[in-house]
Amino acid sequence: MDKELVEAQAHVWKHIFSYINSMSLKCAVDLGIPDIIHNHAKPMTVTDLVAALPTLNPTKARNIYRLMRVLVHSGFFAQQEDGYVLTNASRLLLADNPLSVTPFLKVAVDPVLTKPLELLGIWFQNNDCSPFDTAHGKTFWDYAAHDPKLFNLFNQAMASDARLVGRVLIDKCKGSFEGLDSLVDVGGATGTLGKAIADAFPHLDCTVFDLPHVVAGLQDRGNLKYVGGDMFEDVPVADAVLLKSIFHDWNDDECLKILKRCKEAISNEEKGVMIKKKVIIVDMVVMDKEKVNEENSKTFETQLLMDMLMMAVTTGRERVEEEWCKLFCAAGFSEYKIFPILGLRSLIEVYP
Repeated sequence: MDKELVEAQAHVWKHIFSYINSMSLKCAVDLGIPDIIHNHAKPMTVTDLVAALPTLNPTKARNIYRLMRVLVHSGFFAQQEDGYVLTNASRLLLADNPLSVTPFLKVAVDPVLTKPLELLGIWFQNNDCSPFDTAHGKTFWDYAAHDPKLFNLFNQAMASDARLVGRVLIDKCKGSFEGLDSLVDVGGATGTLGKAIADAFPHLDCTVFDLPHVVAGLQDRGNLKYVGGDMFEDVPVADAVLLKSIFHDWNDDECLKILKRCKEAISNEEKGVMIKKKVIIVDMVVMDKEKVNEENSKTFETQLLMDMLMMAVTTGRERVEEEWCKLFCAAGFSEYKIFPILGLRSLIEVYP
């Protein structure tokens, strides 16, 4: 009984303190530790690491090994006999890595986004549409539109994620774009993913579609153009409509409105050739809990944590396949296919 009691306490403590992992990771990025180890070009001792931190207060130097110890345990660095080296995870934090996830880290741990999570308990007892509203008195989208810091952090995070997703889509999913003459990237922000697709498929007329203030000042080029508008009201006509990380931001009623606008956009008369018109979605399909095992449990846990973030910050959610199917049917679509090729997320093709 005593053994079970202390194990239960250890389990509770682990989850109480789990936020320290993300804050320790932010600290390492703030200090530039991934780049310092990378530039060292060989395993780096803690003494060498301390010496390479130019802004480090000398009285704090003895604590660097404590920071590195937790980050080694978390898998962000590895410790060899000769010193610290990068892992695949920490390589994604390098400043010059085009696939860097550092912008995503910075926005995720920004106090503007962590404050709503502190107020979850209060939100469950009030009438606000999201904990973000409880914390800041307005929706995330209204707040970001009037706060340049959050707006820029969010766009940088989405751009960094779009670069990674774009690489996989172009490498593994060429068939999704074959036979298409035009594509609209709905909610495409500054166009990182749209540019990648336009460059990879020069025959494809690509449109990045987002709110007017988001695309203001962005210049068309080649087969890529920018259009401002509201996806709840109208989506530009195209052979395919692409939505990356859009639907998880909105509740079912809001998603249904977006899907209906997308269906209208791809349902115009054919142009003399048979084209498989479709909506292309990049979003999470939460795993069936019955299929969770030791190998994929971390993926499932991350999906659940992301769902909690969506609950805290937006009106949205991460959805299981059954929930996606109900949305597609309600919007009048006849068929869909799910391709689980993006780790936490999937590529979903939906056909009218």
